[in-house]
Amino acid sequence: MAGHSQFKNIMHRKGRQDAVRSKLFSKLSKEITVAAKHGDPDPAANPRLRLAIQNAKAQSMPKDNIQRAINKSQGGDAESYDEIRYEGYGPGGVAIIVEAMTDNRNRTAPNVRSYFAKCGGAMGETGSVSFMFDKVGEIIYPAKAGAAEAVLEAAIEAGAEDVQSDAENHTIICAFEDLGDVSKALEATLGEPESVKIIWKPQNLIPVDAEKAQTLMKLVGLLEDDDDVQNVYANFDIDEETMASLAG
Repeated sequence: MAGHSQFKNIMHRKGRQDAVRSKLFSKLSKEITVAAKHGDPDPAANPRLRLAIQNAKAQSMPKDNIQRAINKSQGGDAESYDEIRYEGYGPGGVAIIVEAMTDNRNRTAPNVRSYFAKCGGAMGETGSVSFMFDKVGEIIYPAKAGAAEAVLEAAIEAGAEDVQSDAENHTIICAFEDLGDVSKALEATLGEPESVKIIWKPQNLIPVDAEKAQTLMKLVGLLEDDDDVQNVYANFDIDEETMASLAG
């Protein structure tokens, strides 16, 4: 899998479950609030909100938290979040896309820029690296959802473009404009997925050696830990031995 998924595996293996879970809930809540504020607070009439709630449930986020996030969007004092994309290069020439949701651009931009600088990278202009990625829909099912052949068959029938299966997950890729239809068709066959979202998928991966991998993981970690950052995507490829050593 691409760099983003590799990093997620490291985060979970490091045993930071409680801290990671708390931060994840915060980011899921923010997405729910923004989706509800910019559209209808009824998920049946708001596809973005429906996906946000689905992803929150898949992470075992309590119903009270979900409802609280929706209610927050309807309050007169609800924060106004801007959705911003930052782009840049990390160690080894790795291209990185950072998606942020912030109520203060003057806080977020300097923070993101400082993370790149601390780790030998540099922020670029919008569009400076995104041309090396494809914006696609990603649907993830746990391995227990079915055998790889069965999931592949269901995905093709649903209109997906690609499926990658490993010991933990089935990752299904489709055109981003087809995400709603494909996920709905798959749900009828395979049940509720773990996550459904639009991602930036690297067109090609850049091999990174052990030395640069350590610095690169530090950069991605700093970005992921920032409360304003929702998602980080990168086009690195790190071999299994190096990944295992980074996981500790």
